[in-house]
Amino acid sequence: MWEFQHAETTTATPRQLWQRYREPATWPEWDNQLEAVTFDGEFRVGATGTLKPVGGPRTTFRMTEVSEDVSFTDVSRLPLARMRFDHWIEADGDRTRFVHRISITGALSALFARVIGRRAAAELPAAMRALAALAERP
Repeated sequence: MWEFQHAETTTATPRQLWQRYREPATWPEWDNQLEAVTFDGEFRVGATGTLKPVGGPRTTFRMTEVSEDVSFTDVSRLPLARMRFDHWIEADGDRTRFVHRISITGALSALFARVIGRRAAAELPAAMRALAALAERP
């Protein structure tokens, strides 16, 4: 198993962050590692979509947990592995703390940690700061 987690704070409210999360087609606006995202249906458990990473193959994902304004989890199946992406939002006084955690499990997790994980870990802080900047806009 491989795992990486990063936290940021913002002046955006939990609701402002949630508005950005709940529109997966706009994720490439703040995550420059994504070329395109499609999403089928409403932002809820069981909904599916596709991610096209820059320089990588298109993969499907499924929403496995959704708690409005609080958290969500999406899971992508990889050959002999799974990549799970958890997102949490916590109000903290006049600021909001948000956390993203990526984990890769399965027989080929070590391979995918090298191929996907290292790059994701390196890029995640910048993506989260970009998300915060977009969410802070009126």
